Amino acid sequence: MPIALSCGLVLLNEDAEVLLAHATETRHWDIPKGAPEPGENDRDTALRETREETGLVLDGHALIELGRVPFRRDKELHLFATRLRRAEVRLDTLTCTSMFNSYHTGRLIPEMDAYRWANADEVSQHASQSLARLFAQTLTLASIDARLREAGL
Repeated sequence: MPIALSCGLVLLNEDAEVLLAHATETRHWDIPKGAPEPGENDRDTALRETREETGLVLDGHALIELGRVPFRRDKELHLFATRLRRAEVRLDTLTCTSMFNSYHTGRLIPEMDAYRWANADEVSQHASQSLARLFAQTLTLASIDARLREAGL
């Protein structure tokens, strides 16, 4: 079975909370991520997916690379991270422009429909098992926070 690649951004605030987006018509929350378009590099994919899924336009120079990590048997993630200040991000103004056909009505609806900050303990309550496991075992929010601080972010 071929391994799919998704590129994404881990967006932490000053309290080491991660920005999660609710995947419409599911019970799961996720980070902004998605597949590269032909000819697109992984960093640009992560930035584009973040812009499409949250409306946030971020500077690619303010990212650190977290690397490629296993996510599921059929998928790996190439992740980047940056810091956002809680006061600069109004969750009620974030918006998703990436659409899909509703499983219920067939009409086009946004992929993401709500946003929240979650600390390390809250991630497992909201995120999929794969994402919760990633942040509990492979890339803890504390380790990402430390790497961002080392980078001056």
